[in-house]
Parts: sequence; C-alpha cells; structure tokens
Amino acid sequence: MGIGQQSGLSDGTVSAGLKEALQVATEKSVNLTGRPDGYFANAAIKILMPEKLQTVETGLRMFGYGPHVDELVLSMNRAAEQAAPAAKQIFIDAITGMTFDDAKKILSGGNTTATEFFKARRRTSSRRPSAGRGPDDGPGRRDAPVPGADGTV
Repeated sequence: MGIGQQSGLSDGTVSAGLKEALQVATEKSVNLTGRPDGYFANAAIKILMPEKLQTVETGLRMFGYGPHVDELVLSMNRAAEQAAPAAKQIFIDAITGMTFDDAKKILSGGNTTATEFFKARRRTSSRRPSAGRGPDDGPGRRDAPVPGADGTV
C-alpha cells in the first residue's frame, strides 16, 4: 500500500503536501533566522565558541580579552544571519527536486531523515550561501596593501 493510501489520499497528493509543508517551514525559518539576532538572540540555535576552542576562550577571558571573544561569537552569528536568506534557495531547489521516493523515505523515516535528505542535496548543489564577507571582501581582502619590511604600505 502507498503512503497516502492508508489515509485515502493519493501518493502524489501526499508528496505535494510534504513539499508544500517543507517550503512553508523553510520560509518561516529564514524569516526568523535571516535578520539581526535571528541566531544570536535565540538560545536554541545561537552559535557558540567551538568546543575545541573553549579552553582558549576561558584563558582569553582570564586575561581580559572577554570582549574580543564576545565580538567573535557575535560575528559568527551575524554571518549565519546574513547567510540564511541565501541558503533558502538551496532548500527550495532541494524540495523542488524531491522525488516521490524521497518524500516516502522522509515520511516513513526517523527524526533525522529530512535532515539527511537536505545534507545529501547540499553536497550536490552548486549553490553556496555567502555571509557577504569572504576573503575578497573587507580589510582582509587579497588585494589590500600589506606593509613591507621597510614600513611602507
């Protein structure tokens, strides 16, 4: 029996319903996260210092560099907030390209099945979200003047 036939719905209707639900969820997620404090003010998704750097963070805070650590954490969250709207199209593309078999696996799978679907699609997507500040943007860009050994810029 198909996934929709247990409820009296056709498989195509169930698949279309799942796609629409995922698109609505994507829109809502981007609207919540793709704005200032979308990540930073949300304790559930706030990006913290990576675990491997937490010892360094503690040491820096002990020597009065806490504000710099806070600035780094804020900048990581701001980058995620800026990248969220660009990532939206990656999700929409994956949802649009979802096959009936993909929908069936998501509906009958476990709690992480949809996440695994999107991870697999992300790996094959040619799109990459950008936080707007890469190596070619801002003071650290590649063509920025670098002081020479003689003190000239």
